[in-house]
Amino acid sequence: MVTTTARRAASGGYRPVFRVREFRYVFAAHLLSVLGVVVAEISLTVLVFRATGSPLMSALAFALGFLPHALGGILLAPLADRLPARRVLAACDLLCAGCAAAMVLPGTPVAALLALRAAMAFVAPLFQGTRNASLGDVLGLGDVFVLGRSLMRMVAQSAQLVGFGLGGLLLTVLAPRTAIALTAAGFLCSALLLRFGTRARPARAATAVGSGSGSGSGSARTSPLAGFRAVLGDRRLRALTLLFWLPPVFTIAPEALLAPYADAIGAGTTALGVMMCALPVGTIAGELWAGSFLAPETRSRLVAPLAAAGLLPLLVYAVRPGVPVVLAALLAVGLAHAHTLGLDRWYVDAVPEELRGRAMTLLGTGLMAFQGVGMALAGLAAEFAPAHLVVAGAAVLGTAVVLLLLAGLRSATRGSGPRSETGPTAK
Repeated sequence: MVTTTARRAASGGYRPVFRVREFRYVFAAHLLSVLGVVVAEISLTVLVFRATGSPLMSALAFALGFLPHALGGILLAPLADRLPARRVLAACDLLCAGCAAAMVLPGTPVAALLALRAAMAFVAPLFQGTRNASLGDVLGLGDVFVLGRSLMRMVAQSAQLVGFGLGGLLLTVLAPRTAIALTAAGFLCSALLLRFGTRARPARAATAVGSGSGSGSGSARTSPLAGFRAVLGDRRLRALTLLFWLPPVFTIAPEALLAPYADAIGAGTTALGVMMCALPVGTIAGELWAGSFLAPETRSRLVAPLAAAGLLPLLVYAVRPGVPVVLAALLAVGLAHAHTLGLDRWYVDAVPEELRGRAMTLLGTGLMAFQGVGMALAGLAAEFAPAHLVVAGAAVLGTAVVLLLLAGLRSATRGSGPRSETGPTAK
């Protein structure tokens, strides 16, 4: 049941969310694990480069998380609903702490270091999906859940701005293995916070079956592919999922091509660094604005217009603008990300209780995978066309895709019956 504190927290703003005692523990654990991953990535990259002298191996250590992350999200997703959330979260953190501790051991071969990094990436989507689903148990499924999810996203975005700088600073005073030891300690502290700061709850799938509310077959509860079909088989849920997955394919284009674009317009490394920060800064600012000043109904009404217009600022790339205009465009694209809060509410309303963990796991897995696809496609296109035209083309194609997805969502919602005032049909 939703606690009285959680119901009061839903009245507005981010500050009341922290009045929910369990959320404070979950948030602290999230902060530790995110910073731990960032520090581990930087430290491992340096460690592998010093051991091999190979830029390729160093880059591989940094990028190795993508494929295991995708596999883990698909194969492990059913566990997010079949096992109690607290047990899954603590076990994933302890496994990551063990992997990081093994990296610290002197003489660990490079192959083992890469395998340990892959193991951490493999369980990451299960951890993230289970934690996101468990926020519904901690905060309830109303507006307070949306704000809690938003805070988690902003921590992850901030890690891109602060974490890499912090990691680089640590490596000026600590050896890479010592920095990785701090990562192991962070994961261990996260496990303890989740184990002793959150309540023990039964698995969602078991609860749904016991109450007779489960809608899927036994195979859908146990098979990764059947669970995947269960999540994407519903028209409305599929349309919502694609609204999370596909726009980043196009939004990532300016970030992926910032280096060649900065070189083409003669911008220096300082300007490049500032431009790299513009999109995440805009994203954080947009979420803060929507979460702090907009009512839930207003956020819902803004989903379609903000999503549809979100990529349009990138059209200025067609005239190959200078740094100030690029900064303004990237900030505007980030601000439009405020629509995610309303989209989150639609999504959680559409997901059946017994599928929530699986759906959240697959949602995060697909989001990361499609961002990787978008980076690869942008780079490939830039081999045949100037970077500024690739970004402008991404804006046109991305806007068309979003409009088609919104039309599909409206059609699917109409066919599924009436919705509440916070749903996709809200006027």
